[in-house]
Amino acid sequence: MSHQTSVINIKDLHKSYGALDVLKGVSIQANKGDVVSLIGSSGSGKSTLLRCCNLLEDSQQGTIEFNGEPVLWKGQGHNRVPADRAQVLRIRTNLSMVFQQFNLWAHMTILENVMEAPITVLKRPRDEVEQAARMYLDKVGIGDKCDAFPAQLSGGQQQRAAIARGLCMEPEALLFDEPTSALDPELEQEVVRVIKDLAAEGRTMIIVTHDMKMAADVSSEVIFLHQGLIEEQGAPNELFGNPKSERLRQFLSSTQH
Repeated sequence: MSHQTSVINIKDLHKSYGALDVLKGVSIQANKGDVVSLIGSSGSGKSTLLRCCNLLEDSQQGTIEFNGEPVLWKGQGHNRVPADRAQVLRIRTNLSMVFQQFNLWAHMTILENVMEAPITVLKRPRDEVEQAARMYLDKVGIGDKCDAFPAQLSGGQQQRAAIARGLCMEPEALLFDEPTSALDPELEQEVVRVIKDLAAEGRTMIIVTHDMKMAADVSSEVIFLHQGLIEEQGAPNELFGNPKSERLRQFLSSTQH
């Protein structure tokens, strides 16, 4: 391990909904420039882990550190909640989340969608934000769609707009929750290309994905979750090329089309 501060460091995280234990003690770390992919079958806890990571969900036990700063908690178990709202907001604005369903505002143009959070949350000057927003829309290949509304775009274009929106917050890390699973295969490739470009730039990312080829291509580390625990983790060539656990072998054979 290098001595640099990890951007995200989660230790022994537990999360349950009532009696259902979803995460049973998971630890993951992403240093600057790491691309960590989370794979596993439905219900293995991948998306829950991502949502706990940027405090959209409260966990019951374990520590979450962001740039070496631990999240402060009050209460125990199911009553445990973050103790400092300002800290939560600061962390969340530094971890841009890209959702499966795009979550764009239907009544705003693509440009307005991308500009909204930096202006309202970060209070950045409008002209500066607009310049950045146009640059990021160019970067993801839809600079010509600034004045269109989400409904006028394909799913792949909407997802690329959502990525531009995440980038416009200038986050420390990007969190992707199944970014391509709502898309047709040819539109999926547009989004995968953008994610590959971001990985090549050295952006820190955690990606929940069902796309094994993308995970193999972009990740510095792949983590296989099974029933709320890490079953296996490692470099993609080891994990995909030489899976050690029987569960991972079964999972990979079931995902090969």
